[in-house]
Amino acid sequence: MSDSRRPRLLVVDDHAKVLRALGLLFKREGFGCRSATDPTAALDLCRNETFDLALIDLNFTRDTTSGEEGLNLLSAIRTLDPEMPVLVMTAWAQISLAVEATRRGAADFIEKPWSNDRLLQIVNTQLELSRTRSRNRGLQATARLLGGTDEPLLSEDPGFKKVMSLLDKVAPTDANILITGENGTGKGMVARRVHRRSPRGAAPLISVNMGAIPESLFESEMFGHIKGAFTGALESRPGRFEIAEGGTLFLDEIATIPISQQPKLLRVLETGEFEPVGSSRTHRADVRLISATNADFPELIAAGRFRQDLLFRLNTIEVHLPPLRDRGDDVLVLAEHFLKELATRYNRRFQGFARGAMSQLQAYDWPGNVRELRHVIERAVLVAAGPVIEAGDLALQTALRRPGLDGMTLAEAEKYLIQTTLDRFGGNAVRAAEALGVSKSAIYRRMEKHGLGKGSA
Repeated sequence: MSDSRRPRLLVVDDHAKVLRALGLLFKREGFGCRSATDPTAALDLCRNETFDLALIDLNFTRDTTSGEEGLNLLSAIRTLDPEMPVLVMTAWAQISLAVEATRRGAADFIEKPWSNDRLLQIVNTQLELSRTRSRNRGLQATARLLGGTDEPLLSEDPGFKKVMSLLDKVAPTDANILITGENGTGKGMVARRVHRRSPRGAAPLISVNMGAIPESLFESEMFGHIKGAFTGALESRPGRFEIAEGGTLFLDEIATIPISQQPKLLRVLETGEFEPVGSSRTHRADVRLISATNADFPELIAAGRFRQDLLFRLNTIEVHLPPLRDRGDDVLVLAEHFLKELATRYNRRFQGFARGAMSQLQAYDWPGNVRELRHVIERAVLVAAGPVIEAGDLALQTALRRPGLDGMTLAEAEKYLIQTTLDRFGGNAVRAAEALGVSKSAIYRRMEKHGLGKGSA
């Protein structure tokens, strides 16, 4: 079902008053509605038109008590459109009939006379679930097309290889994983690798930058909301847990969750249950959780900014990705790989790196880690004049000598100040924001403006 148009409902009942009442109710809610008075007419409509939900009576004029006509109609509709939710309605509220309707694929069961509020709640819930399933099918198809191979995690470093070996062992399980390390060390790439190598690999991998979610929207973003739950909630929306159903939820910058919101995440981790904002209906979350951070958790816990019990739930398996400067010859291994990849992308041919360029790559401290290395090589591929990447093509001299602010423009000075502060706090944007005297949202806006720390690390 498309989110950009109003839902279309099919209502089937042999009483004109029922059809009229339901038609007015659904029109008032903004739904499109078509009606039929018997199973034959209903099936003709299903063959010729597209509907998002069907509400059908189980008893018709020919047989007013057994429900067999309605059950046969239910089966026929499910054959024509297995994905469309079908609600069944009858005045004969027999348990055996409800069980049989469910067995044949009914999404829910409604008794006559109905409550408008309950009926609308069930309809909206089923429409939202249908939307979510449709999104997930699209994500799964994309994952199958684009996610068939791992991104290369090239390394000759024994410590890094040991980390990868551990992750490959736990990938087939549902254990929660906490990945720590500086910005740019590859935390997002590692999360994608774990997801692909798990039984959930064909299902969605949903990534969320927790530091970019305002505190006031945390519940809605993570758990969803129903229409009218708050000002501006013009339609129901699923949260990240529901969108990731059956797959993996990757929570980057996990340490930035406000302390007031942490109990809500802890509840999902402990019980697997949550409610969308404004709803009393409990959902169960079937997701695998992978988190990432560059934070110092003992310091945050001591300062009362992170719950220890939440940390225990997040780090069933904890792995630390070493910074690039501690990975020996991996700088050159990765530089060669990026050179080949980016030369192909930009249709350039190179013989490799000059000796001076290799010396400079090894001497540089790489505060931005693998992400920064890739950006440097990409820039060199674009500006190099000859078949060999020279030291000057890398443009690392300025970064090596750490200049003062003299001669910089205001934008350059702001970028330099943010970058050096991020480096001082190991890439922790929240601590950098506090040191610079700006809000968390302001630091993320400025980081995005200057291309600092983009994407999941």
